[in-house]
Amino acid sequence: MLAYLEKAVFELTRQFRWSFLPPLMVYFAAGIAGITGIVGTFFVKDYLGLSASFLAELAFWAGLPWVLKMPLGHLVDIVWRWKAVLVYIGAGLIALSLSIMYALVVHREEMETVFSADVWYVIAVLLAPCGYVIQDAVADAMSVEAVPLVDDDGNTLSEHTSKNLHTTMQTLGRASLFVGLIAVALLNTVMFEGIEDKTEPEKVAIYGQIYLMAMFIPIVSISGVLLASFLRVSNTSKLRREGLTDDEISKRLDHKTEETKLNPVYFYGGAVFAIVTVVVGLSSFEYSKEVIFLASMVIVIYLMRQLAGALTKEQAYTLFGTAIILFMFRAIPAPGPGVGWFEIDELGFNQQFLSLLSLITAVLTLVGMLLLRPMMVSKSISFIVIVLTFAGAVLSLPNIGLYYGVHNWTASVTGGVVDAHFIAILDTALESPLGQIAIIPILAWIAKYAPMHLKATFFAVMASFVNLALAASNLLTSYINKIFVVSREVVDQATNEVTTPKDYSELGILLIVVLVIGLTIPLVTIAIVQRTRFRSSD
Repeated sequence: MLAYLEKAVFELTRQFRWSFLPPLMVYFAAGIAGITGIVGTFFVKDYLGLSASFLAELAFWAGLPWVLKMPLGHLVDIVWRWKAVLVYIGAGLIALSLSIMYALVVHREEMETVFSADVWYVIAVLLAPCGYVIQDAVADAMSVEAVPLVDDDGNTLSEHTSKNLHTTMQTLGRASLFVGLIAVALLNTVMFEGIEDKTEPEKVAIYGQIYLMAMFIPIVSISGVLLASFLRVSNTSKLRREGLTDDEISKRLDHKTEETKLNPVYFYGGAVFAIVTVVVGLSSFEYSKEVIFLASMVIVIYLMRQLAGALTKEQAYTLFGTAIILFMFRAIPAPGPGVGWFEIDELGFNQQFLSLLSLITAVLTLVGMLLLRPMMVSKSISFIVIVLTFAGAVLSLPNIGLYYGVHNWTASVTGGVVDAHFIAILDTALESPLGQIAIIPILAWIAKYAPMHLKATFFAVMASFVNLALAASNLLTSYINKIFVVSREVVDQATNEVTTPKDYSELGILLIVVLVIGLTIPLVTIAIVQRTRFRSSD
């Protein structure tokens, strides 16, 4: 056991470098973005008349900016020395989104003199991912640059040492996201204490305070960029004092030995995507989302083929096979917002308890990522996805049981101990570490095999492909929510009349259908891919 902990945790800490900190701060900023998640859920439920299917469609649109990470990644490779400017732009977009939500919560009447609350909410939801995707593209590039090329004596690092450091950097990058989530979950738990006893104006005031606190997000990401500049200046001064020439200093600190040549294909692809999105999205065409998704898929696959030219044939096959498996794993639909509404309305989960679940999820995900790191290093991605698929299916059973009232029986035979809250906590504790594991091996693979002058482009294209799977997931979620309609009670704020009654009668079958789809699609995909030349052994 001690040997395993040594390999899983202590080795990770020994490999930490101060140069890792700047990109980790940008990733951390993305983690603390979750500070507004619970506020957003209750704000939509209590103040906006948006349906579950519309919210699923909005999630689809909000996920599309991540596909634009392709040209952004290539841009980062081209403007490598000036990539910090992009972080400032991203921070500005995030701050604007948070400002809109703060004003909408606290000064709703004034905001509605310009646009309706629904329109303002949609604008804020769409602005935020634009800012985060820009910052994420830069953070990926910074994570490559953070791994040193030489040791303290100036000797070039061995391939084994370099691989370990890249894997450590990517693991810490994912971990920093969840450190951010832990921080905001703790904050939310404190902020929402006793929320059920507060008046409506007091609740609104708390919501506004949380959005103001969220302004810390762009400050953290900008601080990471400033720290990177400081470390660069400090290391340069140190090496110059040691007597090294400017050329020698450049060889030690500059990762790019070859300038990235502009490949207009990536920008053409981004331009085509933007044009198709605007034209089709603004039209009244019924299947606009499907057209945009298919167009995006064609563009991303074409760009992936272009990028594969920088790899060997075997590496390219592995890259595509791995991408297909991860895509199908992440494309499985979710139940949608109806589960959260049911938990709030029927099970009595309040803001503070949902914050507690977020805290448990973040803490155990962080612990799970560290403890399962040896498996991620030694096992293939297909094996990891199979394990996660079965685990996800088993861990979806408690939600189904809660809908059908299993907590009433368990509470009666345990003296009220194993109630709905207990089952939710236990399920969250078991499920937490699973969601983020599959992505780490592919990030380490890119860090190891991708050419140095195209690192950010590789990260961006692969991230676009995998994130496009989330758009597919949102589409499927939207379809399922149209087939099995779930609605919460919507009250007209002016007349206090119920405009939409709550109806959770079809939520149970919806959860079962999602379980079957989530179990079938990944396993069938792996069975097919592993019988072709695209099979993945990494």
